Amino acid sequence: MMPSSSFSRPWMCRFGFTLLLPVALVSALTFTTPLRIARGQTPTDGRALTLRADKQEANSQTGVLTASGNVQIYYPARQIQATAAQAQYFSRERRIILNGDVYILQQGNSIRGESVTYLIDEGRFIATPKTNTQVESIYILSDPNPATQPPAAPATPPLNPQSAPQTPANAPSSAPGQ
Repeated sequence: MMPSSSFSRPWMCRFGFTLLLPVALVSALTFTTPLRIARGQTPTDGRALTLRADKQEANSQTGVLTASGNVQIYYPARQIQATAAQAQYFSRERRIILNGDVYILQQGNSIRGESVTYLIDEGRFIATPKTNTQVESIYILSDPNPATQPPAAPATPPLNPQSAPQTPANAPSSAPGQ
């Protein structure tokens, strides 16, 4: 009588090979096709707004993204770079509020303040300063006629620290009889 183990071994090998062959063919076809790389939301036309910060929170219910700590914003579609201590992006209203030592640079122009609101659809900035300070803006002005030279500023008279300014206390008296 033939042992049962020797009878089942060739049959199991043939059966195993029969099951293994389709799996091997499918895997060979699958791995010979190029793998697709997952890509995030990064449009190539420059519409992406990049926000970097130490901490970020997004609320899908309100559509508000809050970033805090060393906030940096880069928006190449509008050529905007900004830094602040905190930023909030209101996606439904399409506005960004930056707070805390805000500095924005756009096409060479800059604005600095304590709080700046950027209205995306209008392309408008609204800035407020710290208490007892002012907002600072620096604009690059283009000359429509670069061939002409601007008029020279008037000469500033030299400072003479020896002469005392004329004040009511030391001004010559114009009263009659003195």
